[in-house]
Amino acid sequence: MDLASLRVKLHDWYKWNKRDLPWRKTNDPYRIWLSEIILQQTRVNQGLPYYNKFIANYPEVKDLANAPQEKVLKDWEGLGYYSRARNMHHSAKQLVDEFGGEFPSTLSEIKSLKGVGDYTAAAIASFAFNINAAVLDGNVFRFLSRLFGENTPINSTKGKKLFQKLADDFLNPKDPATHNQAIMEFGAQFCVPKNPACADCVFNDACIAFKNELVNQLPFKEKKTYDRKRYLNYLFLEKDENVMVQKRATGIWQGLYQFPLLESESILEEDGLQDYLFEQNLPVELWSLNRVYTLPLHKLSHQSLFIKVWYFKALEFNKLDSFEALELLPISALDNLAFPRPLRKFLDEKQLTLPF
Repeated sequence: MDLASLRVKLHDWYKWNKRDLPWRKTNDPYRIWLSEIILQQTRVNQGLPYYNKFIANYPEVKDLANAPQEKVLKDWEGLGYYSRARNMHHSAKQLVDEFGGEFPSTLSEIKSLKGVGDYTAAAIASFAFNINAAVLDGNVFRFLSRLFGENTPINSTKGKKLFQKLADDFLNPKDPATHNQAIMEFGAQFCVPKNPACADCVFNDACIAFKNELVNQLPFKEKKTYDRKRYLNYLFLEKDENVMVQKRATGIWQGLYQFPLLESESILEEDGLQDYLFEQNLPVELWSLNRVYTLPLHKLSHQSLFIKVWYFKALEFNKLDSFEALELLPISALDNLAFPRPLRKFLDEKQLTLPF
């Protein structure tokens, strides 16, 4: 396979088909880093407004480093995978404290930033500093797997090493930045997961998967069936237009706000909840159940969350010692707090942040 001619085809395709995106108009490593963190596990059309927001609110890395984490999480709200925002904030402080506010220009130093793995480091290094580092994301896995007819599982240790070598060999050493942008763009726009227009593809004369009718079978991924089911019961305790909230100290939603949470072993109905509250030594007699909201199933990578919000009118707030970091706030203040996506969507849809 003539890699040199394939690189030329890829470069030419990109020249005429690339999307007009703001992070492609700069070699500022801070802005490139922001875009890469935001676009991890996020589509471009969803991430673009967040990128613009963060550039407006934090034009330099020192602005992000000096911001309260609570403000950063609020700006991130709705994007999901909140560990990205926490890691990004941590790395901004690291850039200021360890690198004097300047972005490091070597691959090893870029990898030292929290939340920056091999792919993100390669992207920043090549886009900002034109370093010869081949990117390997989902789009690149798919394109290389089909082009070379490679069926080694992409989520296996062997597969990751093999595909990294393919990506390294295919990389254009004269212009790694453009090459990396082009191969990801081709995978995102043309060599798509389902029903790509292979008959019109500039690579169909070389693509082994196309020649052997394997396009829909590649890339191959080992199936993992782990799915933990969790049953979350949030207590919306309201008294005189004030409500109890708590700030999570651990977990995937660390640093976000929620309502007092009880996790059960199965879905609770009203009679079951009353018994459960009694078992937890909570003042059932001082709370009057007003409404019950069943939220849509919320899927995470390895968890299925079954969520209910139980709205109580409370006569008193006591016997709540089992809940940590509780705060009593006006309902109107909830708009300014960062909540996990299902709870924020719930609050907005039910307009529970408005005065009663």
